Amino acid sequence: MKATAELKAIVLARGSHLMDLHGAGPVVAARVSADVGDVSRFADRNRFAAWTGTAPLDASSGEHSRHRLSRAGDWRMNNMIHIAAISQIRLDTYGRAYYRPKRAEGKRPLEAIRCLKRRISNAIYRQLLADVAATDAKVVEGDAGPGGHYGASQLSSAAGSNPLTSASDQPLLGPASTTLRRTATTRKTQLEATG
Repeated sequence: MKATAELKAIVLARGSHLMDLHGAGPVVAARVSADVGDVSRFADRNRFAAWTGTAPLDASSGEHSRHRLSRAGDWRMNNMIHIAAISQIRLDTYGRAYYRPKRAEGKRPLEAIRCLKRRISNAIYRQLLADVAATDAKVVEGDAGPGGHYGASQLSSAAGSNPLTSASDQPLLGPASTTLRRTATTRKTQLEATG
């Protein structure tokens, strides 16, 4: 319970609203945020679905038009979306309202879950984009931290306030020796004096 509360606090601190989606609790939201990273690396929801393994694969044969679950993609993300799908089917949600007609159409349970998982993948993608837009809006409004970066902190990430220094990091005592060469005019003057 304590770990779940900590994950919830971390997700909320990032400004994520993934937990607003049915079936996406703190664990699912934290895993999605960690694995996705920057959502802008996906051109659209179809690319995101291919990465999560929720894009359907054509398994048609003859007159039968069928699709199957993809074995490709990030298996952890697919697992998180599967957890959300099962949670939605068990509760009275839009997911269940979507799943039941698919079953009534004659789809097998796994086919109906595949369809639901794709919808959940699309919803996660939309929410991640909305979170990025909200964060960008905060930065534009002036909530940026030091250096103009949102989420920046005044606190140092160093191990301590007075880190240890090695012998090569310690300053030398006394004035520094002159290492500059003489200018051409000085040298020319010396040559004229000797020549």
